Amino acid sequence: MTIALDKLNDPAVRAFVGALNSGDRAAFQAALSPGATMSDDGSDRDVADWTEREIFSSGGHMDIETQSSDGRSLVANYRNDTWGEMRTAWRFNVDDGKVSRFETGQA
Repeated sequence: MTIALDKLNDPAVRAFVGALNSGDRAAFQAALSPGATMSDDGSDRDVADWTEREIFSSGGHMDIETQSSDGRSLVANYRNDTWGEMRTAWRFNVDDGKVSRFETGQA
């Protein structure tokens, strides 16, 4: 059972997931605050490089399984053409309605 995009509780996270799933680079950038940071499995990564490789050029897609009450922690089945599908955890920091940091890793 997956959670529909319009049922995600946090508007900034909803914009992030929607842009990721539609492969919309411009909308994805608009969902991030300037200078946004991220980590993958505990290691900080360059946002532009990581998102191009892991999302946009590899057909990344999230199917959300669960969300925290504030909508800023998700468990999702994430898939792309490079790694296939894996169960992942995502945590988001949101400032002024935009994602300022996201952390992902295997769940």
